[in-house]
Formats: sequence, structure tokens, C-alpha cells
Amino acid sequence: MYLAIDIGGTKTLVALFTEWGKIVKRFKFKTPRGSKRFVDELTAVLKNGFARKSVKVVVVAIPGVVQKNYTVKFGNRDWPDFDLITPLKELFSCPIYFENDANLATLYEGSFYKGKTVFLTFSTGIGGGVVENGEILPESAKFEPGHKIYEYNDKKAEWEDIAAASALEKFYHVDMATELRKKEIMEDVAKRIWLGLEDVIKDYQPKTVILGGPMGKIFRRYARYLPASKGVKYVRPHRPLESPVYGCYVYAKRHDEKVAKPKKINGGKKKKA
Repeated sequence: MYLAIDIGGTKTLVALFTEWGKIVKRFKFKTPRGSKRFVDELTAVLKNGFARKSVKVVVVAIPGVVQKNYTVKFGNRDWPDFDLITPLKELFSCPIYFENDANLATLYEGSFYKGKTVFLTFSTGIGGGVVENGEILPESAKFEPGHKIYEYNDKKAEWEDIAAASALEKFYHVDMATELRKKEIMEDVAKRIWLGLEDVIKDYQPKTVILGGPMGKIFRRYARYLPASKGVKYVRPHRPLESPVYGCYVYAKRHDEKVAKPKKINGGKKKKA
């Protein structure tokens, strides 16, 4: 079994995967405001059915920076440094890994395509990464297109303040961007997305662009209005709202397979007596 923990700005999802990628148990809870309360609630959730001896790898998706697998800085929470590894080690004796959530989402969604692929998630902000033939590229470390400045409706703002799901919800006064449907709104959505997407394509020259997050869920409503880009295919993500947690599974399985792979001795041949 592989355990995936996706810590989001509003919700945290805990999922238990089989080695073949099927979720056998899941639990989602609202991410508390305080770090101590978060650790306490996460620990309680894990103790209630997830802390099994059969868990071979634990992977935690962090919405921020991860250094040396232990130091984490949360990008969407004003949390001071706190210890998350110790309570997890008390529950699990297996390897535990931390990774950026956008990288994990990119790892999963990009695994379905050959060549260079850009994954973009339109949620609270705009994030993502760059992958080629199933491997995260170094460019992903500095991939922050959402912070570029553009002009729209005679106002200058960061791309994510124009095209992220949260920005669209605010502009159109809806609870969720997935509720948007009208043709004129979809045309506007496509224009907002194209503002930054054009530069992303020029900078990274991908063969495939995956548009994820809540906007990935309604991909078919606005994709027809996006300008075509020669040699580039726009696609809907396989798991629009759960890409990071499935990325945890892919990451866990790869690391598990590396550990399980037997080392060759003398080219794999037995020594003569």
C-alpha cells in the first residue's frame, strides 16, 4: 500500500493506494488555519484507519518549497516552521517523502504523453511544471508563470489574478469556477488563459499543454475558443481536481521499485565455486 497526503490551501486529502493505483480508502478535511491544529487533526485522521503496517511508502504533497525532504515552507499558509516528519515517523516505519504539489501533479498528468509537456493548474493561483517523457525537468524549479504581469480590461495584474479559478469566481460572483457556462463567459475565460499561455508556449516549446485544476474540469467549455498554436496540443487532465494525490502515488511507486530492484553482482552471473 502507498499513502498519499495532499495538503491544500482549503482542503487536505488523505488517500490509501494499492500498488496498482487504486484508491481503497480516502478522507478529506478542511485544512485548519493553525499549524499545530493541522498536525493534530492530520494525526487523528491517520490513526483512524490509515496507519497500517502494510504501508510501504508515504508521500506528502506540499503547496510550497521542499528542501532536502525535511524543510518545508508552505506557500498558501502563513505557518512558521514546524515539525511534520516526527509525527509521521511515529505512525509509519516506512520511507516518507515530501514534494511540491505542482511537481507531483505534473509528474502524474505528464506521464501519459511523450515529448515535452507543460502542466498548468488554475486554482487559487496558477502553478504547474514541465515534464519530458515522464521525468520532471529542472525548469520546473523556477516555473512560476502565474506571477507575470499582463494587462486585461485596461488594468495591469499578475496572470493568476486574471485567469486563476479564484479570480474568475470573484469576477463572475460564483462560488466555484466550474459553475461557469455561458458562451460569452467561456470566450472571456479563453482570452484570460491565452494571455499567459502564449508566453509559456514560446518559452518552453512543449508538444502538449495540460490545463488543470478547476479549469481543467470545464476544459471542453472554453478550449474551442483558445487560439491554435502550431505543433501544440491542448488537453484536459485525467484527474482535474486530484492530480497531486495521484502524483503522490506515482512518486511512491517509483521509489518503491528502486528499492525493490535487486542489485546485479558481477553482471548478474553467479561466481564459480
